[in-house]
Amino acid sequence: MKLRRTPEGLIAQAEDGQWVSLAAARGLVGNGSGLSEAQATDLVAFLAADEGAREAAREAIAAAVASPGTAAADPGDAILPFQPRSMRAFTLWESHYVASARMLVKRFFPPPLARAVAGYERVTRQTFPKLKPNKRFYERPVFYVANHAAVLADGEEMWWPSHTRFLDFELELAFVLAKPLADATPEQAAEAVGGWFVLNDWSARDVQAEDLRENPFGPVVKSKTFANSIGADVLSADELPDWQAARGRVRVDGEVWCEGTTAGAAHDVGAMLAYASAGERLEPGDVISTGTMPGCCGLEIDRWIQPGQTVELEIDAIGTLRNEISPTATP
Repeated sequence: MKLRRTPEGLIAQAEDGQWVSLAAARGLVGNGSGLSEAQATDLVAFLAADEGAREAAREAIAAAVASPGTAAADPGDAILPFQPRSMRAFTLWESHYVASARMLVKRFFPPPLARAVAGYERVTRQTFPKLKPNKRFYERPVFYVANHAAVLADGEEMWWPSHTRFLDFELELAFVLAKPLADATPEQAAEAVGGWFVLNDWSARDVQAEDLRENPFGPVVKSKTFANSIGADVLSADELPDWQAARGRVRVDGEVWCEGTTAGAAHDVGAMLAYASAGERLEPGDVISTGTMPGCCGLEIDRWIQPGQTVELEIDAIGTLRNEISPTATP
């Protein structure tokens, strides 16, 4: 089921494509239908509901479709689908890691080093060893904790951060938890996925390169903490049975800049969540990003956005996420 949140409450998309207010649809079949008021108005509560409540929601939506106009909703009124409780961003694709590292060296490291790397790869026809992730990348899923309080909704204006000259987009497939986890097994962890959505992990690439060289805390300090964007559409977990078969693209001012897929991730969702929950508790509303879809950031293609442009991210079957980079917007 595809869901959105509006100022009036939670809405769901029927099979024929029309959008229905869950609260109004619940009223059509009676408030004792098995779908609670909280589940009809709060997205995370709906995703955490049992199958009985889900079936009640489907019946309510069918009743709304059979009574045209009685529960119709305007999808254009969508707002941030939920407020993240926390946010963790993983990196799962070797090809993204290598391509990004190569371009960081080319663009932002001293020229002699960049020439040495390029010369090695030209002569040997192999990847420069230091551009590859270390063995830890393959042994355990790696992530950083992002700023869950700095989140933009679809359609909101993005500012140009004052501390960077190279702002970048990152197309990411993310999900929200619907169940609590603590020291979970991979099997238990996979069952906690509530719904999938599009995420833009805005990045400051020149700052990332500087942090990579000099910051003892690594390359995800000031380069990653200033903003993320979350799409309006959330697709329930049952509607995306194979998350490694997702396909997406990025458009800038309507032009397709890059496309990619989630195939070939180094770790599955269960392993990611099992590691993230080791020794700590995760809760419904926590956001997990699978990381940048290979090839789907400006850094990898060496193409850079500018103030005034509109960045649109899309993942098939889920939806789009659009933000204009406004010269007048502020954090």
